[in-house]
Amino acid sequence: MIRSLSLAAGVSLLALLTACGGSTNAPAVEFLIPVEVVDVETDAVEDIIVTTGTVRTRESVILTVETPGFLVLAKDGNGRRLEEGATVKADQLIAQVTGEDARLAAGIEATREHLESAKTELERRQQLFEQRLISEADVWTARTQYEDRLHAYETSQRTFEKTRIITPIEGVILELARDSTGQPIADGQMVSQGVNVARVAPLDRLIADIELVGPELSRVAIGQKVRISHYAFTGSNLDGTIIRLSPTMDPNTRTFRVEVEVDNSEGLLRPGMFVQAAIVAKRREDVVVVPRDAITQRGGRNVVFVVDGQRVAQRDVTLGLADDTQFEVSQGLQSGDRIAVRGLETLTDGTRVRVITP
Repeated sequence: MIRSLSLAAGVSLLALLTACGGSTNAPAVEFLIPVEVVDVETDAVEDIIVTTGTVRTRESVILTVETPGFLVLAKDGNGRRLEEGATVKADQLIAQVTGEDARLAAGIEATREHLESAKTELERRQQLFEQRLISEADVWTARTQYEDRLHAYETSQRTFEKTRIITPIEGVILELARDSTGQPIADGQMVSQGVNVARVAPLDRLIADIELVGPELSRVAIGQKVRISHYAFTGSNLDGTIIRLSPTMDPNTRTFRVEVEVDNSEGLLRPGMFVQAAIVAKRREDVVVVPRDAITQRGGRNVVFVVDGQRVAQRDVTLGLADDTQFEVSQGLQSGDRIAVRGLETLTDGTRVRVITP
């Protein structure tokens, strides 16, 4: 019995020694780094300068009262009283000053009759002079009287025209018949000379005044394209063009003013709006581009990792223009290469990887 137990113990010890110190070798496990990849493509890339500014009108005209009287606003084509925001054409009547003072100041009917009478008398005397019935001095007297009455008629006509407040330009009425406190002026209210009646300006093309610092100014030029946006119109960009660069720096802000003409034909913008401007400093078409996430640095150099099967190859690249999402690669890649865009932190040249789907 004791001999049997000893044999069993020996077998167990042998088995234990074999398990702990046996010569069996397990294969090593190599870990595959998970990465996301994209195919390298060609696209357009832009060098963008983003800044802000305020929109204003290109030009405007302020219409004032030149003859005291009672103000009456004109009506539009539908018979409605003109109001702020209405579109008007050049030479359209905006308001008229009426009342006894205006009519007496004009006196246009009386001066017209006097002019016709003087003209008739001048013609009669010219005929008599040709018949040698009167002297040349009589003709000159009639001519002088005619010239005086012509001047009086033209003066009265101009005075009458001053009672009619007409816009010389086409545009939109921005302000109309308000007193010094900003309250609307009612029809028939007495107004004095110099009172502002209306301000009219075209809104189809506006000017955005934007500001740039010195290094940015060196990258812009007249004629460059600008994309104008406003937070109220998400996803909508308006086309703009740089038309003027300030020759001097603002001593308060230490910036330079740039004027951008903006196409506002859709009427989205209003004077005084605060806008964002994206100046296209440079643009290149059909160049090799990669996402910003694909670029990393190794040893102070810009590199990407090109995926070939289950391994990556580290490749130095030369970068060009860049925007918010991508870089231009002028050297080091070509269209069709597959590169890693996620999981770059632990990659080195030759690392085994596993491509995953985002």
